[in-house]
Amino acid sequence: MFSFEITSKDDSARTGIIKTAHGVLETPAFIPVATRAAIKGLSSLQLEDIGYQAVLANTYHLYLKPGDKTVANLGGLHGFMAWDKVIFTDSGGFQVFSLDGRLSKADDDGVDFKSYIDNSKHRFTPEKSMQIQDNLGADIIFTFDECIHFDDDHERTKQAMGRTHAWTLRCLAEHQRLQSKTALFGIVQGGKYKDLREESARFISSLPFPGYGIGGIFGDPSKEIHEVVKHTMQFLPEDKPKHMLGIGSVEDIFDYVGCGADTFDCVLPTRLARLGYFFIRPESGGAIQNKFRARISNVKFKEDSSPLDENCSCLVCRKYSKAYIYHLFKVKELLFYSLMTYHNLAFFFRLLEEVRKSIKEERFLEFKQEWLDQAGRNI
Repeated sequence: MFSFEITSKDDSARTGIIKTAHGVLETPAFIPVATRAAIKGLSSLQLEDIGYQAVLANTYHLYLKPGDKTVANLGGLHGFMAWDKVIFTDSGGFQVFSLDGRLSKADDDGVDFKSYIDNSKHRFTPEKSMQIQDNLGADIIFTFDECIHFDDDHERTKQAMGRTHAWTLRCLAEHQRLQSKTALFGIVQGGKYKDLREESARFISSLPFPGYGIGGIFGDPSKEIHEVVKHTMQFLPEDKPKHMLGIGSVEDIFDYVGCGADTFDCVLPTRLARLGYFFIRPESGGAIQNKFRARISNVKFKEDSSPLDENCSCLVCRKYSKAYIYHLFKVKELLFYSLMTYHNLAFFFRLLEEVRKSIKEERFLEFKQEWLDQAGRNI
């Protein structure tokens, strides 16, 4: 069961509803990354308390431990992690291709790699990725693609794109053979080259996918990357959802929602929480210059009785002070990770709520201007 409905539009920005067998997802939406079937530092109950409707789990890590068949025997990811809402899984492609060259080697059939856990040897093929993701039982899964750096030269990028397209056909065939109940999204590649992005978007959209992933968009926000995404979107069907793989900074979300993107996944808010960074709104001092965040390790917070963000209404900001969280950080108390992660994810959840509201009211550009102008960028 899968469907997508656009519910309102403001130029290219739109709101929508994705329906799956495990509930609905209002878009645009930020999707927290539950790498090993868990948001580091948070339970599924806490995530639900914030209001999230979906998570993304990692095929590569769950294949290695505890194993996709183990997860399948325990009720799939929904039963295994006690999450009865929407689940995405990635294909594992990014992880195997981001391994050190000594640990992975690709050919036209697939990728050989060594486990980071015990150095054991493994092989991913398009068919294997589909089988693992089917065992995991997510609602939305992705085709297996070759991931390269955004800045690789045209010839290398074209080669990788061709391999991705060949693997896409094999993924589609295997998905059909398995009679999988998951919704399979095709991934558009092509690096920074508009001609390759157009070619890839036309090819992927010619196939019977219910939605699409935009892959290989990495690095700090830049006009070049934004223009590539904007160019790509015009060659994908408007009535199908588009997911930005591995994208989730505040500025990226504004830029790509404006291009027509619907969902985003990124480890940024949870990873930065563990490193001591908390996100703050523009009215609280958040700015592009400080990337909308501050660091709790700053000694000025040692006796600061104010919340992490005086303009945030999340549970952490209602109950705890910077001084207390500073203390937890300094003594390496485990509660620190939970409180910081909760706040950062609440920040992004509220941001996307406000983005959806601004689109429905046909004032998305005005809202974007309020955030990014106030934060130091004129759009």
